[in-house]
Amino acid sequence: MKSIIDILKDVIIVKAPSISGNLKSRVSYYLRKILQPSEGKESHSLSSFFALVQKEFADYVTSWRIIILLVIIALTCVGSLYTAISTIKDVVGSSKDAQEIAKNSYLFLKLFTQSDGTLPPFITFVTLLGPLLGIALGFDAINSERNKGTLNRLMAQPIPRDYVLNAKFTAALLVNTLLFVALGLVVMALGILLLGIPPTLEEFLRIGWFLLLCIAYIAFWLNLGILFSVVFKQAATSALSGIAVWIFFSVFYQMIIELLSKSILNPQNITSMDQLINKQGLVMNLMRLSPNYLFSESTTTLLSPSVRTLGPLTMEKLSGAIAGPLPLSQSLILIWPQLTGLIAVTIICFGIAYLLFMRQEIRTN
Repeated sequence: MKSIIDILKDVIIVKAPSISGNLKSRVSYYLRKILQPSEGKESHSLSSFFALVQKEFADYVTSWRIIILLVIIALTCVGSLYTAISTIKDVVGSSKDAQEIAKNSYLFLKLFTQSDGTLPPFITFVTLLGPLLGIALGFDAINSERNKGTLNRLMAQPIPRDYVLNAKFTAALLVNTLLFVALGLVVMALGILLLGIPPTLEEFLRIGWFLLLCIAYIAFWLNLGILFSVVFKQAATSALSGIAVWIFFSVFYQMIIELLSKSILNPQNITSMDQLINKQGLVMNLMRLSPNYLFSESTTTLLSPSVRTLGPLTMEKLSGAIAGPLPLSQSLILIWPQLTGLIAVTIICFGIAYLLFMRQEIRTN
């Protein structure tokens, strides 16, 4: 292949009488020559990336660890759906008036939030088991490749280093997305078949946003698992670290905030209503540092249109308010900080994992 200097020499050294025509044709010819290899390299890089994604996706869907987790999540969600449908059918079948009231009260959304008490509702299962799925998808993404010695072989190929991390994240996110889209469609299909009531357009859109929230929530735990897999050399250490963070936010964080709230909201230290509202807001903001709380608050607001506010409620806020469910646009405004917060911590985890992986020495174990 000619160098840039040789190309410029060929362009400049032309005969004087035909310089204008030759120069134009030569410039266009060499520009095509220069651009064609880069286009080829770019398409080759993209095909390498998609080949990595395809390979990782195949590894995930054929892994017994992931299959068992997917089956557990699917069975628990179907079980909670069955209890919700049984409860709704009992209520709707009690009288004709109840059936008419149910049609106008977002009945379809109650499939995700209602239960007869024997099993938790659908959103509770997603809150509890979703992080485990995310951690299971990401806790050995990098360290297992390093321990097997396959990372060196992979890096010996003509592909950028970040393609490895990006492909693993993309494939895991694809598995996560397919699972929850499939579960959402199954819930809607069974709801239509067993209840005989189709969802309205607003209910369908609310369920779509709910599934998007589930994907963002599990993507956070997935990126946390990938981050631990980059930091720790042993897969068991990264798995235990991810589970420890999950247990901390699921159990202990709420207990710590409740202990703190007893001293913050002590009546002896509160002298006015404004001070009480400010301190109550402080406690709620501390709770919102937990991704579990952000997800629960967002899904509850999205699937229960009767929720009109997420902060302290005063009589001034209630005066003049019209009783009724919020439209979807207003519910989205309410949960927008929670949704952006979840996406932000997901990006931060991925960014830290990306930087650490790009700076790591991969030739030594």
